[in-house]
Amino acid sequence: MRIATVTRKTAETDITVEINLDGTGVYDNQTGVGFFDHMLDQLARHSLIDMTIRAKGDYHIDDHHTVEDTGIALGQALVQALGDKKGIRRYGECHLPMDDALVRCALDLSARPFLIWNVALPTQKIGAFDTELVREFFQALSTHGGITLHIDQLHGFNSHHIAEAAFKAVARALRLAVETDPRKADAIPSTKGAL
Repeated sequence: MRIATVTRKTAETDITVEINLDGTGVYDNQTGVGFFDHMLDQLARHSLIDMTIRAKGDYHIDDHHTVEDTGIALGQALVQALGDKKGIRRYGECHLPMDDALVRCALDLSARPFLIWNVALPTQKIGAFDTELVREFFQALSTHGGITLHIDQLHGFNSHHIAEAAFKAVARALRLAVETDPRKADAIPSTKGAL
């Protein structure tokens, strides 16, 4: 079973993430940050990774620590659930349209974290949510999930659509990357023999 549970507790946040890579996209995410919950729901639904997240943070300061630390814990859960990565496809990509927005994601579950972020969210807020936290989440996910992650905005003028397209594009790419490759289900997808 490719499942994992990660708990991260600091002076700023208390977070538990449970995932099942072989799920159907069932989700129950409660972080106390409404727009972020909506994005995490999209991530689960479109990656087909079952996801339950509970987070409490220092909201009296802002949402930064909650969003970033959730990315850290989710990245750690992905690493744990993937194990030695035997049999996975490893790579995934997606062009995701959402109304005015078109976002491209390409990723590699390489254990070499690197984020390329070519996304310009035109507003500072989506409702009460700071748009700069979208990048912070993906930076944390990339770093702690060992993911080479490229996210490029090709079109878009609505911040909500751009952000949601980014989450959905990453989800669809992740879905491909974690899937078992039926032609090489018994092998690590690297000439090095390890990832």
